[in-house]
Amino acid sequence: MTYVGATIYSYMEIEMGCDKISKEKRSHIMSCIKSKNTKVEIRLRKALWMNGYRYRIHKRLPGSPDILFVSKKLAVFVDGDFWHGYQFDKLRPKLKNDFWFEKITRNMQRDKEVNVKLKKLGWKVLRLWEHEINDNLDKCIKKIELRMR
Repeated sequence: MTYVGATIYSYMEIEMGCDKISKEKRSHIMSCIKSKNTKVEIRLRKALWMNGYRYRIHKRLPGSPDILFVSKKLAVFVDGDFWHGYQFDKLRPKLKNDFWFEKITRNMQRDKEVNVKLKKLGWKVLRLWEHEINDNLDKCIKKIELRMR
């Protein structure tokens, strides 16, 4: 959801051409979307810290993993549902123009390339979807614990 003034617009409303905001204003709003330290990422990190897990963040590795367990060589990515193409087959027909199709497709391809690069460097890679963390944080922590073994 995107919050604008007193109105909340879903990504789908925006992409389907129902956007009630000027192009300039939309551009400004989209430029404010963070790629690091998102609410979902912070929520996961706080839960890990409270469970006694210590980690590093945003170390310079391919793809800039969101959370790193250096001693276990585990790189964790928190992937936004829209930006990384969750259920892309369902989303694709609803996209208004080729820009978003190409953008999301390239993000998904880059994710695969980053996974390969990290694995070649000896890292295990775990990608968690934004909705997984929001819906079941404990299950996500369990996934991380299993990958650290």
